[in-house]
Amino acid sequence: MKRVGFFAGATSAVAVVAGSVAVAAPSQAAPCPDVQVVFARGTFEAPGVGATGQAFVDSLRAKTPGKSVDVYAVNYPASLDFATAADGVIDASNKVTATAANCPDTEVVLGGYSQGAAVAAYITEDTMPEGYVPPPGMTGPMPPSVSDHVAAVALFGKPSSGFLQMIYTGAPPITVGSHYADKTLDLCIPADPVCSPTGNDNGAHGGYIFNGMVDQAAQYAVDRLPRGPEDVDPGNGTDNVQQAAGQG
Repeated sequence: MKRVGFFAGATSAVAVVAGSVAVAAPSQAAPCPDVQVVFARGTFEAPGVGATGQAFVDSLRAKTPGKSVDVYAVNYPASLDFATAADGVIDASNKVTATAANCPDTEVVLGGYSQGAAVAAYITEDTMPEGYVPPPGMTGPMPPSVSDHVAAVALFGKPSSGFLQMIYTGAPPITVGSHYADKTLDLCIPADPVCSPTGNDNGAHGGYIFNGMVDQAAQYAVDRLPRGPEDVDPGNGTDNVQQAAGQG
């Protein structure tokens, strides 16, 4: 297939299941947000959350007018050097674990696009592959208790097992862990060859911004956030979240 190389970095997630390292709280911690988005961009996207990630964040913020939403871009190369996806798995799991420890009332929304979806999904894994020797900085799956602080997981264009096998023989499938399965939205455009076994349109892989799926994922996350006084306009008793959702 032409142009599938733009996602080939997804295989970097192979055998790099979730690892976490204890992260000390900063001496002067920033105020804890109501919602902490942790998003991993796709292969070749510039540092940041990427185009799909930004569209998702913009939609989420529009649908949560009464909440503070902070955004953390997973720090990893997102390149064709397959081994470097481990950097993203470690960085993402560290951020989620640190947020759960330092800001226990903050709701985490985890997400990723393309290679980033693989990174995000792998940090939810229950166990490491048998016999796998983790790289420095990775100690194992995140503690099960961390899942209580994750409200939702949004995956865009996560690689299928067939796609992984095509570009890396022996790659294990990406399986969302049991503590996260019932709060995960795994979105795949049917024509997207990265995530769909029958997909044959390489251009479809970039369509999540335009076909309404980022808004669908944002609403999915909003529906799983706890409601608080900030969600209601005290002037007229209107539910701000419902009102914003109707406008999204």
